[in-house]
Amino acid sequence: MSNQFIEIERKFLLESFPVKFPLKKQLTTYQAYLSTEPEVRIRRSEADGRDVAHFLTIKSNGTLVRKEVEMSIRAEDFYALTDMVPYSFIKKEYRVYELPNGLQLECSLVDEGSSFAFMYAEVEFPSVEEAEGFAPCFDYVGEITQCADYKMKNYWKRTRLKGRM
Repeated sequence: MSNQFIEIERKFLLESFPVKFPLKKQLTTYQAYLSTEPEVRIRRSEADGRDVAHFLTIKSNGTLVRKEVEMSIRAEDFYALTDMVPYSFIKKEYRVYELPNGLQLECSLVDEGSSFAFMYAEVEFPSVEEAEGFAPCFDYVGEITQCADYKMKNYWKRTRLKGRM
């Protein structure tokens, strides 16, 4: 298995966006699932109210380490796939910060204003050893890397597939 298709990341529950790190990127993203087993999702990102990127992503099961294939797709393809999704998309206020060690802190505020809104951060690593040795330099409520409730596909099932939205 090629390392380019391996995602190694730790996830943390947050109370707010951090303020002590340089902001590298700020987007609003919308994602939906075509399937949860296997995990197949579509996502679009916008900045200043304009679409800037569209992706099709397929992920294996796993927690700290899993296989991920992400492809940029044309806007037309994204919007054609949205017709297959009868539920509202998950909305994320997404920000990327530069950490002092050269890593990035990817923060998402999920479904802001809803009764099930939450905020989390992800840090991706080049190796399992670096992931396991990482000491967070930011404030967080708890680590959720191993917590299935915070996997976005499970959040999708809980909040969309059970007829809540």
